[in-house]
Amino acid sequence: MKYRKLGTSDLTVSEISLGSWLTYGVGVDRDRAAACVNRAFDLGINFIDTANVYGRGAAESFLGEALAGRQRQSYVLATKVFFPMSATDQGLSRTQVFKQIDASLKRLRVDHVDLYQCHRYDAATPIEETMQALTEVVRQGKARYIGFSEWSPAQIESAFAVVGAERFVSSQPQYSLLWRKPESEVIPLCAAKGISQVVWSPLAQGVLSGKYLPGAKAPPDSRAGSASMGQFIQSWLSPGVLEAVQRLKTLAREAGCTLSQFALAWVLREPNVASAIVGASRPEQVAENAGASGLVVDPGIFRRAEAIVAGAERGR
Repeated sequence: MKYRKLGTSDLTVSEISLGSWLTYGVGVDRDRAAACVNRAFDLGINFIDTANVYGRGAAESFLGEALAGRQRQSYVLATKVFFPMSATDQGLSRTQVFKQIDASLKRLRVDHVDLYQCHRYDAATPIEETMQALTEVVRQGKARYIGFSEWSPAQIESAFAVVGAERFVSSQPQYSLLWRKPESEVIPLCAAKGISQVVWSPLAQGVLSGKYLPGAKAPPDSRAGSASMGQFIQSWLSPGVLEAVQRLKTLAREAGCTLSQFALAWVLREPNVASAIVGASRPEQVAENAGASGLVVDPGIFRRAEAIVAGAERGR
């Protein structure tokens, strides 16, 4: 496993990180989920990403149990705040930031997280209020650093304009061979400001593993075949996307790796990406994805892959 520095922080994170959206505490039974976490550590993954809203606290509670026996300094732990936790609890107000960090720490069974992220931008709360609250969270020792997910360039700039506030060190956008939107503005802006990308859905919900075949029913043990985990993948399952992905398999073989590893290595070719978050329901998936770290692929092969999927992105 290779490691990269996270923005201007002193955190060093594994190139492949383990996420918990739709899986732990909800879609995957506890024993298999624990086996995935243990396998991740065995492979050198030190970065675990979650959020308070995943399973309305269930993912954090599971991780609190799964990580309880490990030395706190042996892993980097990230969580998020913004989405509704109840009919009245949501957003990035001062009240919510303070309330939700305490609730997350209790579920995670730790006294601090390494990275506390704004899960989305809160247009209903003044940016000054949000940044001042996050700054207090850091200065109280409840979080070491702060980040954001899916903010626009203007929103990022507004946070940096708040005088005396803690600075973001990470951005968490969706980014993959099939979704390259961050490249145009967000990545260049973040690189200039010392912010690293920690990308979600680098395999497009598993579509870039090549397991979903055009015209075929989704495997019953896959994310698309799961009632609890399959609701977000449907937009990727168009025939055009699936046919393009199948054509990528030849390039992955040429590069000497699996298609999943090829797609992850493509994401990691971007210097501003510190880590690619993968979800896994089986330890074997963790091991395969971890194998993408440090892969050296001819840039010409990546360019051919980009040409194949051009125009096949979701929504086109």
